[in-house]
Amino acid sequence: MTFKILQKEFHETLDAIYGVEEVDNFFFMLTEFYHHKSRLQIALNPNEVVENPLKLQKALVKLQAEKPIQYIIGETEFYGLSIKVSPDVLIPRPETEELVEWILNHENADAPLQLLDVGTGSGCIAIALAKHLPNAQVFALDISRAALKVAKENADNSGVKVNFIDADVLNSETMKGLLSQKFDIIVSNPPYVRKKEMSSMASNVLDNEPHLALFVEDDNPLLFYEAICSFSREHLKSEGRLFFEINEFLGTQMIRLLASYDFHDIQLKQDIFKKDRMIKAIYN
Repeated sequence: MTFKILQKEFHETLDAIYGVEEVDNFFFMLTEFYHHKSRLQIALNPNEVVENPLKLQKALVKLQAEKPIQYIIGETEFYGLSIKVSPDVLIPRPETEELVEWILNHENADAPLQLLDVGTGSGCIAIALAKHLPNAQVFALDISRAALKVAKENADNSGVKVNFIDADVLNSETMKGLLSQKFDIIVSNPPYVRKKEMSSMASNVLDNEPHLALFVEDDNPLLFYEAICSFSREHLKSEGRLFFEINEFLGTQMIRLLASYDFHDIQLKQDIFKKDRMIKAIYN
């Protein structure tokens, strides 16, 4: 079987689901990953015989079932880093890269910062910040031990030191006991999708990504933000910075929440899609 024949099979099976361009992207991602063949190499030699096409054929079946390609190959790119992902962690989004960029634009790369990432998942935020803030002491916590296992592997693969902690941010007493130091920066991308918004989400997200990391109850959508604000009042240094990724529909509520916890210089920031996606505030 040749690459040309396999590519045709991908299009015949998947075009109705994803569209021609996206199917091509999937096909070339997979050929690069499994066979180390670039798009250009295949274009120049489309009739090259594929050795062991089984992996591509298995991936095709998974894509037909709308399994995210990042879970199929087990990794994705985030802020220039290769990040391993599994169904135990969310697939990092471009909007979260924007959050990292915003933080880095505010900070001195050489400063000896103390930094905490709450709800780290794959570790992508903490690892990217550790990579670009080499003198920072970075901590990251999550309630999921399976997620922390993935995050630790990502930190090792990226060559950075991150102190990972198994903790529940909603358990204030446990949090106090685990973390006694104060931080210059606390950042979080917590669960923020209300369950009533599930119907507008793509099925490949709903059916594959961990609901624990995605959803909150409709009647208390700021549950995690309130817990993190409360913790941050005790654990941010003077003029410490708090950064959140947020639900695009709850920007006004987030401003009110931060103000109620005595944060100031509150800035709401849109992502590249013009959605209210990030917020920054300072304490003291």
